[in-house]
Amino acid sequence: MALLLAVLEKRLGVRLTTADVFTLVVGGVRLTEPAADLAVGLAVVSSSIGVALDPSVVACGEVGLGGEVRQVPHLPRRLAEAVRLGFRTAIVPASAPVDLPGLEVLGVRSVAEAVEVASLRRSAPSRPRDRVAA
Repeated sequence: MALLLAVLEKRLGVRLTTADVFTLVVGGVRLTEPAADLAVGLAVVSSSIGVALDPSVVACGEVGLGGEVRQVPHLPRRLAEAVRLGFRTAIVPASAPVDLPGLEVLGVRSVAEAVEVASLRRSAPSRPRDRVAA
């Protein structure tokens, strides 16, 4: 988590160093898989700037040190399950060869591009919040 926060701060200019960042996963599942990087990163940015993510959007991808979004294993199967769960849009690595009926797939090369396509824009410069929940 610390590494992801450092990348978000460096690549997006989102001030998180002075914030307490907490993540909660339903059912107490541990997020050790890199495929969750992009989703957690978008949730942190969303919370820190106070702009909600569209609940019909799912994100899947590994975030590298340079802010690049990398491919993850079994992406077509993961996205098929997302469609089954009712998600309508997916933000995934640009290199992902995925085309699923009923799912708009948005390929991104970087976490900054993912923030743009997720429509997470800072409305005005603001002081970072003391707590960030993702």
